[in-house]
Amino acid sequence: MQSQWNDETARATVEAYGAKGVHKDITLRVYTTRLLGRDPLLVLHGGGNTSVKTRATDDLGKEHEVIAVKGSGADMADIEPWGLPAVKLGPLRELRTLDALSDEAMVNVQRLNLLDAAAPNPSVETLLHAFLPHKFVDHTHAAAVLSIVDQPDGEALAREVYDGRMGIVPYIAPGFGLAKAAAEVFEAKPDVEGLILHKHGIFTFGETAREAYERMIEMVSLAESRLRQGRPVVFPVRTIATSIAAAAEIAPILRGACAIKRDNAEPIRFIAELRTAPEILDYVNGAELLSYSQRGVVTPDHIIRTKNKPLVVPSPEAGTLEAFAAEVKAAVAAFAAAYDAYFARENAAAGGTKTKLDPMPRVILVPGVGLFGLGRSAKDASIAADLAENSIKVITDAEAIGRYEPLPESDLFALEYWSLEQAKLKGAVVKPLTGQIAVVTGAGAIGAATARALAAEGAAVALLDIDGEAAKTAAAAIKGLGIQCDVTKPDQVKAAFARVCERYGGVDILVSNAGAAWQGRIGEVSDEVLRKSFELNFFAHQTVAQAAVRIMLQQGTGGVLLFNISKQAVNPGQNFGPYGLPKAATMLLMRQYALDYGAEGIRANGVNADRIRSGLLTDEMIAARSKARGLSEVDYMSGNLLRAEVTADDVAQAFVALAKARKTTGHIETVDGGNIAAALR
Repeated sequence: MQSQWNDETARATVEAYGAKGVHKDITLRVYTTRLLGRDPLLVLHGGGNTSVKTRATDDLGKEHEVIAVKGSGADMADIEPWGLPAVKLGPLRELRTLDALSDEAMVNVQRLNLLDAAAPNPSVETLLHAFLPHKFVDHTHAAAVLSIVDQPDGEALAREVYDGRMGIVPYIAPGFGLAKAAAEVFEAKPDVEGLILHKHGIFTFGETAREAYERMIEMVSLAESRLRQGRPVVFPVRTIATSIAAAAEIAPILRGACAIKRDNAEPIRFIAELRTAPEILDYVNGAELLSYSQRGVVTPDHIIRTKNKPLVVPSPEAGTLEAFAAEVKAAVAAFAAAYDAYFARENAAAGGTKTKLDPMPRVILVPGVGLFGLGRSAKDASIAADLAENSIKVITDAEAIGRYEPLPESDLFALEYWSLEQAKLKGAVVKPLTGQIAVVTGAGAIGAATARALAAEGAAVALLDIDGEAAKTAAAAIKGLGIQCDVTKPDQVKAAFARVCERYGGVDILVSNAGAAWQGRIGEVSDEVLRKSFELNFFAHQTVAQAAVRIMLQQGTGGVLLFNISKQAVNPGQNFGPYGLPKAATMLLMRQYALDYGAEGIRANGVNADRIRSGLLTDEMIAARSKARGLSEVDYMSGNLLRAEVTADDVAQAFVALAKARKTTGHIETVDGGNIAAALR
């Protein structure tokens, strides 16, 4: 591991923040915190914190000695000064005279002594930082250090690696007790350069930001050097099928099996993100996978994101997906039963005061394929996958030098159900479409607006468009997935849906929106024009609907197909036959899907919109048609009963409403401001 400190960058950071009135101590704390946070082998999704002791002035002009410590919700990789709330140091240090302090009282004291009452909660490890005398203190869950301490003789091994340069703190759960114990270990040997927290992580400290940071790099490097002495082949390979099913084929099966069914409500669904690489395959293909993967998390902080153990499923042999689905269903049921038993056992030992979390896995290991991270959102799934990859590295390195042995179940239960850990997840808002995956075809005005609206309701969204850059640009605005895809090409559609399954795990909502308006007098239009229009405005709807339905059936959790039809389907316009005819066929296609797949919980509905500014109805077309009718553009666009222009956002809201309408199928929603001639009833 190499130091990323750069004098010029550090100086520029001090100057930039200094111009905004930020103290140099805080600026340097920001700089090195980012260096730590941007290395996933040191810090991953909240697994660490930093502090600096300095002086600050309150609103009355009174100066205080404070500790500025990483606050809840701040990401070390891109932390800003607000992410280091200042807490009066004196009152915190006085707490050390107490024999005990509850977690709730600890948080209360920390908040009472904030200089800014609106600041985020200081880290749960603030007291450990405060009880140490050093100006700068850094804490990480470095992967290499965890591989050393997650051993049966981890403390002895750490002493061997560090040879007196680091204090060794026995495992104690984070909080007041750990803070006192760490201070006592330091005071017993005040020349140490940091502390190793058994089964937890590493602290380093110094009088300057650079000293504390570079000590971290050096101490982690020493651990890495010891790990390089391990055996080169760690996991003997098990026998797996010679022909493995594709990840995109099994992802919907896994995701559907983990969905939580509910009476008279949508299932609780999860996003599932695939990860695969040579080191992941070495791990999941190991003959002893059911041993080393089931011993527990590599550091307690992971448990709220990954649960204590991953689900392991059989290797999926190509061509036997029905059998694989049955095996997965049984494996998920067994996992949930084991989690329920674990909760009952540990909750009874803890006094029966806890409320059980859902029992579904957050990591699935698939021999021959890789791993899937699960979460209620795409972000949560990605976090779970990141932590699973990190765990694979830690466990692999630990097994290479000995035997991976994390904390016992009882200690990990205490952390999983610790109120201060669970508080980290309380910012997540469950929205109506949370956990659902939407595919929208066409990234133009209506498609982009619909993608935004679905994302705002919590869905993970993929946008498909023949213009790949347009798809990626629209998707980037909502942190979604943009894919180049010509929906008239079945092979491209198949590949696009496979990518969606690998990234998100399946499909719950299809908005088949892509289209184009060909014109011509029907008795004179060429076959070529008419066939082109049918390819895009009818057959493409069928192609994407088939792809979506296949996935929905694998998931077994229902879904909804939404088609952008057109008022032309029921109220044709002169010379618009090449566009209206395939749209009329699409209307009947929608109803056929409603009829054929309603029993599987798959709904099908459509939207008939009119006069929407988009790629179909351009400004030039609006000007020409307004002029032809002797109307102003405003009057033309608002030529409806409500005398109001209908926008792409209005159409998007109709799609969202239909996505939520659990008991509506075979329905057409008109979004045209009122047009009796186009009314269906």
